[in-house]
Amino acid sequence: MIFKRKIYDRLLNWKKECRGSKAILIEGARRIGKSTVAREFAAKEYESFIAVDFAIASEKVKSYFTDYLNDLDTLFMLLSSEFKTKLYKRKSLIIFDEVQCFPKAREAIKYLVADGRYDYIETGSLISIKENVKNIVIPSEERHLKMFPMDFEEFAAALGEENLINYIKNCFLKKEPLERSLHNRAMLLFRQYILVGGMPKCVDIFIESGRDFYSVDREKRDILDLYRSDMMKIKARYRSKVISIFDAIPGFLSQHEKRVVFKKVSEKSDVTDYNETFFWLSDSMVTNECFLCTDPNVGLSLNESRGYIKCYLGDTGLLLSHTFDENELLEKEIYNQILSGALSFNEGMLYENAVAQMLAANGHKLYFYNHYNDEKHRNDMEIDFILSNNSKLEYKIFPVEVKSSNRYKTASLLKFNNKFKERIGDSYIIHPRNLVENDGILCIPAYMTFCL
Repeated sequence: MIFKRKIYDRLLNWKKECRGSKAILIEGARRIGKSTVAREFAAKEYESFIAVDFAIASEKVKSYFTDYLNDLDTLFMLLSSEFKTKLYKRKSLIIFDEVQCFPKAREAIKYLVADGRYDYIETGSLISIKENVKNIVIPSEERHLKMFPMDFEEFAAALGEENLINYIKNCFLKKEPLERSLHNRAMLLFRQYILVGGMPKCVDIFIESGRDFYSVDREKRDILDLYRSDMMKIKARYRSKVISIFDAIPGFLSQHEKRVVFKKVSEKSDVTDYNETFFWLSDSMVTNECFLCTDPNVGLSLNESRGYIKCYLGDTGLLLSHTFDENELLEKEIYNQILSGALSFNEGMLYENAVAQMLAANGHKLYFYNHYNDEKHRNDMEIDFILSNNSKLEYKIFPVEVKSSNRYKTASLLKFNNKFKERIGDSYIIHPRNLVENDGILCIPAYMTFCL
């Protein structure tokens, strides 16, 4: 099943703006639909296309890119013959699929773009990991485009809920609550999103199976096994650390503060021992990292502390399967508890991970804020996420607190707002209830996160 993906419009913009002057590189984790959207775009927007999948390409095909790079007429003739496809000048597209498996093809982009005959899309996972690029010249004729699992809006569209999504957007703009029955429907949809996640194959199985969570869970576990297989290919010096952090993600997120505590992974260790670990996890887009911002001011990254990090899994559906084994999901009736909003444990972890996923998909770099009170010997301010408008002239920050239950306190957010009131645009609480505004804080239901 082909789903409507937002990245398609960005590919249209690239084709219109660049007109062959740059290739586009779609980066993302495994199994999020990069190849599918590239082929769909090629089929709809060009007269013909060739897709070279370097994960399975023969040595003969790979040799074309080394033996004939100085003779592009012959290169294109061989590709056209091999794939039995006629190429048309300025009307054909060539896709380099899984290009990380053959970095020399990526290096060739410089010369292919300069030639100007055709457009080029590259797709790949783990594409900028050091091992994949150390022996090539990275082409400057390349525009990068990050792709994420299906966000909540795309998930809703796949389930035929476009009208509900438009209604949610309209209510957000007007700062009005949804009609009660539609709010309940939207919350049920959001809970399904938590259970299924945004991996296209999982969404496809969910729809085709008549919304069977057990069939979806089997596919998610296959994807997690695929991630583990990727981790086993990492250089030995930090392979075990990547696996350790990956395995510990549910444990860290189930804590109150949710940040990574390195001593719980390995005694006498700190963040410097895990630099390559987090580089791999974030660069492969398996995780969404969230760093401490010590002073929320102009340019959040200027005051980030990489010694304090929260590590969210890139897809919340995968996190659910990563957290519970198959028997636990069945015996504890996790699906029913989440659907009914009655999960007694770990719901905060799933809510916060889903919010992180939705914010990352909207292009936000993730930061959080803690303030330690020396007199009380504990944190007296904890803000889950801080967003910014990125303006250089009228810079504003937007604190976001995530609450998974109907009852909660706002003390931290009120203190934060008072301390940084000159810098703050709007303040948000994301909760299961309908939209309401209290004490200058806009409290929005979890499904509205995609509107931020």
